[in-house]
Amino acid sequence: MKYNTLGNTGLFVSELCLGTMTFGGQGIWSNMGNVQQEEAQGLIARALDHGINFIDTADIYSGGVSEEILGQSLKNLGVRREDVVIATKVCGPMGTGPNEAGNSRAHIMNSVKTSLKRLQADYIDLYQLHNIDTVTPIEESLAALDMLVRQGLVRYVGVSNWSAWQMARAIGHSERLNLAKIATTQNYYTLAGRDIEREIVPLVKAEGLGLLVWSPLAGGLLSGKFGRDKQGAEGSRRTTFDFPPVTMDHAYAVIGIMERIGQQKGVSVARVALAWLLHQAHVTSVIIGAKTVSQLNDSIRSNEVSLNAEELAELDAISKLRPEYPGWMQRTRHVPERPPLEITQQQPNRLGS
Repeated sequence: MKYNTLGNTGLFVSELCLGTMTFGGQGIWSNMGNVQQEEAQGLIARALDHGINFIDTADIYSGGVSEEILGQSLKNLGVRREDVVIATKVCGPMGTGPNEAGNSRAHIMNSVKTSLKRLQADYIDLYQLHNIDTVTPIEESLAALDMLVRQGLVRYVGVSNWSAWQMARAIGHSERLNLAKIATTQNYYTLAGRDIEREIVPLVKAEGLGLLVWSPLAGGLLSGKFGRDKQGAEGSRRTTFDFPPVTMDHAYAVIGIMERIGQQKGVSVARVALAWLLHQAHVTSVIIGAKTVSQLNDSIRSNEVSLNAEELAELDAISKLRPEYPGWMQRTRHVPERPPLEITQQQPNRLGS
């Protein structure tokens, strides 16, 4: 297992992260999975055995049940707290009250306490704002996160599903007000949807943010169960919950190339999809979810798949974004090469001797 630094921090996380959206099976989240305590514990144990030290959850997943299952599993398995990096999120509605959602100081301060209780932990390694809050000023949200860092309840902070300009504003405010800076951004990113390459990836590179990828198989669409001539087995996630949105003709063209590469290498389409992400230098960690140990094993083995330059170029060509303005108007300015300076005896010595 390869480990990368979490953005501009000194914290190392595995290149694969175990996602827990399948844990709990409550409400809308039952579309993702219905993994209960015993099965979840087995998945976590297998992930840890393979060197995964990074686990992602959110308070909203099954109304907090996912966090509860994760916390109890780590306790039952006797995992040392310092051996696992726990990431969770805040923003989504956790009740019917007007202040039980969003990124206000009130909701953040209330939510972190309940998340810690469910996780049976003293601190959260990475606390992420799960979405943008159009009501709360960014400065208020950042100040609340900074307070949690200073109190030791949170080690690092991040965001998820924010636009590049919103993150840029947040980074500017953090620097101006001397607040804890955003370390990561969690975004949807696949061969079937490379939208973040327009604005978010350039920001990630410029600011040194850690990029965490959610739904790397496009909600199961890139699992190998779907294609132009196959629509997946009954009960497959994509057949019951068509998310995230994908342009299907484009996706099927990509899947066709992935199937051929997978057949040549003797690996699943899912492994090819995950391997492509692992080959992207700007990706810090890819979040993989699973309902069964066999699914998890297949996803983990994606880090064994090596894509050569030809294969990467072919995947890039079939999946690349159409140019949009102002991108097609902007050009990279190259500094012209200059001939090396030739030193002769006639030239004065700049040191004066």
